[in-house]
Amino acid sequence: MIDMTVTRDEVLERLRTVKLPDGGDLVARDLVRALVVEGGAVRFVIETENPEQARALSSVRGEAEAAVQALEGVDRVSVALTAHGPAADPKKPAPAFKLGRHPTNTPGKQDVPSVRHLIAIGSGKGGVGKSTVSSNLAVALARHGLRVGLLDADIYGPSQPRMMGVDRRPASPDGQTIIPLKAHGVTMISIGLMLKEGDAVIWRGPMLMGALQQLLTQVEWGELDVLLVDMPPGTGDVQLTLCQKFDVRGAIVVSTPQDVALLDARKALRAFQTLKTPVLGLIENMSTFICPKCGHEEHIFGEGGVRREAEKQGLPFLGELPLSVEVRLAGDGGVPVAATDSPVAKAYERMAARLIEVL
Repeated sequence: MIDMTVTRDEVLERLRTVKLPDGGDLVARDLVRALVVEGGAVRFVIETENPEQARALSSVRGEAEAAVQALEGVDRVSVALTAHGPAADPKKPAPAFKLGRHPTNTPGKQDVPSVRHLIAIGSGKGGVGKSTVSSNLAVALARHGLRVGLLDADIYGPSQPRMMGVDRRPASPDGQTIIPLKAHGVTMISIGLMLKEGDAVIWRGPMLMGALQQLLTQVEWGELDVLLVDMPPGTGDVQLTLCQKFDVRGAIVVSTPQDVALLDARKALRAFQTLKTPVLGLIENMSTFICPKCGHEEHIFGEGGVRREAEKQGLPFLGELPLSVEVRLAGDGGVPVAATDSPVAKAYERMAARLIEVL
């Protein structure tokens, strides 16, 4: 039996045939990022230096997709074209930006300049897929035409750089402001982009609160319709600072249908209610698993628990998301599944539409 499985090297070799208008090819110019080959599905990102270059390469994206699709053994191709914007020049260090200072006290609640809706995405416990939901929801909202930002406020465990396929250090031209990066149509920032890989954040509460204030007020977010804040799990200092010091439009709580997870989700709900932050809705993640080989559907963590909790609390239920290997591979590969044409992306599209209705 002949093995028709396409390899990563074969994809790269085919991409070398895609020439750029100003010379060279996609691989030689090092523009291919987050390449994932899973069976007959191929996903990758064409990463450019700035929006102008991205616009100039819009036709190249189609050529790259067609070139890879022509490979024997390829069933589906998904190509994202992104622009990161200006990055720091390693030969000319910018003034040092000190992150993690103590918080400043200001009367009343602050607005984030040029941001219409500030939305917190939280969970009562870790491991329920909150960060995966945050990245995919941000991309899905952007695909609906909104101007979207994503702030990774999970200070101790920042994962958005990996999930969004971003690995460049953001620029700070004056040591006072931070230039965010762009990926999959989303403006994003994370403390993980400012640390060396493997470094740990060992901060007390005041430094956490100060860092959050800086990431909200000293990042040049630009005009945004929605800024999603991927919160740490639980109900600690970051949650208190965000809800007490900033004008938060509302919160979204993510949980699995498992009873133990729901116990902690209720605590998160009560915390937001105590802080007088409206809860915009609940999301049930890992609601069902469909075997890719036989098609059998299994409710591994229980069935419908979050929907019932939303009904009990009188809160909007924004939707169910499956437990999917494709979602995990997409996140690890830096291309959120919501940025692809996968059937799994449809669930995030529907969820984004429901959130837009709530807003």
